[in-house]
Amino acid sequence: MEKIKWVLNTMPKSDKEKSIEILTEKEVNKAKKFHKSFPQYSETPLVSLNNLAKELGVSGIYVKDESYRFGLNAFKVLGGSYAMAKYLAEKLGKDISELPYEKLISEEIKKELGDITFYTATDGNHGRGIAWTASKLKQKSVVYMPKGSSKIRLDNILAEGADASITELNYDDAVRLAAKNAEKNNGVMVQDTAWEGYVDIPVWIMQGYGTMALEAKEQLEKQGVDRPTHIFVQAGVGSLAGAILGFFASVYKENVPITIVVEPNLADCYYRSAVQGDGKPVNVEGDMATLMAGLACGEPNIIGFEILKNYAIAFLSCPDYIAAKGMRISAAPLKGDRSIISGESGAVPLGSLFTILKDDCYKELRKELKLDENSKILIFNTEGNTDPTKYIDIVWDGEYKSK
Repeated sequence: MEKIKWVLNTMPKSDKEKSIEILTEKEVNKAKKFHKSFPQYSETPLVSLNNLAKELGVSGIYVKDESYRFGLNAFKVLGGSYAMAKYLAEKLGKDISELPYEKLISEEIKKELGDITFYTATDGNHGRGIAWTASKLKQKSVVYMPKGSSKIRLDNILAEGADASITELNYDDAVRLAAKNAEKNNGVMVQDTAWEGYVDIPVWIMQGYGTMALEAKEQLEKQGVDRPTHIFVQAGVGSLAGAILGFFASVYKENVPITIVVEPNLADCYYRSAVQGDGKPVNVEGDMATLMAGLACGEPNIIGFEILKNYAIAFLSCPDYIAAKGMRISAAPLKGDRSIISGESGAVPLGSLFTILKDDCYKELRKELKLDENSKILIFNTEGNTDPTKYIDIVWDGEYKSK
């Protein structure tokens, strides 16, 4: 059976401090304050898997469970909503602090703004967050999904009032289609990947993602953990991973947690970039038909890439069964640990951690990552069962067996 491939990060560093200045605690606090103005806001749980940690020989495993976020079953709405609010604030000549949720969705603001159409590409979670926010703003949204996307995820986006469709394109080409049509129709592109000339909105999205990192930091401190020693975080384009690592690097300065970036082996642009080693991104092309649909992205976000190049310690390229393993461990934990409903893209960090700690073929990697009895490991479950049929196929019916 195919193993996890891994590589330590030896890429040359750029201006490290500059790469994370967008993710200071002060900046992320602005996003959190905005999110707290939503009536749907509540802190998502930080689940301590004490018995699993004991079983695996580490001090602690902590899972930030984003399946509860705003009733949308995934973290993505944090980024899209904040970026859309920041865009509207700039259009109105206001600071984001002047536009809490209730004011933002008011008729007064709608009249001042006129009609706006937001465009995006998504495998599901990001597009649902954009459609939901646009609906609250009484605005329109157009959402393109890559080939092979889940019909259930499409239906969830349509239910929020979006003009949504599944294309015959891969994710990166769907992004290009959305950008082209946004420009053609005088719309607003809201995407969590950045490229030359398109930076502001991806930065705001990453700052929005920072809300869950700040929550996790505060929750860990309440549990008596001064800081995590390790973070396992998944990457698609790298916006989430860059936001999480950028925030913790900014907070902990010279004592940054050892961070491991986890990807599907069919969409492992960061792993391949690290193997190439020259500090330049490597793109993955083709359909990228991985189980981890939310991570099936072949072209890195240039902002996230700089942060991960500067601060990540290692990159993992994982077969699909690793994500399935993480889903089953989450759903059926050891006695005394809390069950977590984790979707495919949400579960791969826990699946990879478990595999590395249990399988002796990763003994060298454990040593390189300093994973031992003192390790306090933070993980982000970025989605729940956003495709319930696939979830049951894996967790109940045993698809993607690990042996």
